[in-house]
Amino acid sequence: MGAYADLPGVRTWYETEGEGDPLVLLHGGFCTNETWGAQRPDLAAAHRLFLPERRAHGHTPDVAGPLSYRDMADDTVAFLERVVGGPAHLVGWSDGGVVALLVAAARPDLVRGVVAIGANFRPGPECFTDPAMLDEMTPDSPDMEFFREMYAAVTPDGADHWPVVAAKVVDMWRTQPTLSPEELGGVRAATLVVVGDDDLMTLEHTAALYRAIPGAQLAVVPGASHLVPLEQPERINRMVLDHLARDAAVETMMPVLRAKPGGPGGAG
Repeated sequence: MGAYADLPGVRTWYETEGEGDPLVLLHGGFCTNETWGAQRPDLAAAHRLFLPERRAHGHTPDVAGPLSYRDMADDTVAFLERVVGGPAHLVGWSDGGVVALLVAAARPDLVRGVVAIGANFRPGPECFTDPAMLDEMTPDSPDMEFFREMYAAVTPDGADHWPVVAAKVVDMWRTQPTLSPEELGGVRAATLVVVGDDDLMTLEHTAALYRAIPGAQLAVVPGASHLVPLEQPERINRMVLDHLARDAAVETMMPVLRAKPGGPGGAG
């Protein structure tokens, strides 16, 4: 069952499930909470899940003007404050991972831990393995049929509004996000960056994202694409639960990127 929360930016649909420490699941672009189906049972066994659908996605209406990740991050901050009622873990997939990172950098007091799956911190032309795909993502293209049907089934704006939303999202991907490594350095929550070895994002970009976040951990999942939570749900669920059960990265025997200054492997 779901409900609406009247947030300052947009009347937002959300669902809840489970008991325990709060965990907010942030879906990908063009998606709805339906795409978390393979994660919900395992994660809800250990956490109180909150699943908001962002503006122009799922049951949440579109808003006037272009879409932006920062507006979506502001919506998520309001959701944490007004619905969750305090700090929570954030697990974001694709666009949801971008939003999770923005929230963690801006409001570290509201974020306990982060898992960012298939996320990016620069616009699509700078980080997509195949930037030309942006030109192929027209509202009526065959590759968009899955998203078009998911949108039409639940949107309060009516199925005819799909071309507007599709164009807004693709325009956002062309020009956003525009985070710098310095901004990512403001993420203080323990962060796990997850990517498939055949992801939409280049491995080089994902490595740069991982290196920019202090103390982050990186998981490159073999035999996986951008849809790794659907392809390998048991592995992803185990990674998420193991990560969120810890307050910091695992200490290794020979740290380099996570070495403490003056310690073994660190600068003297």
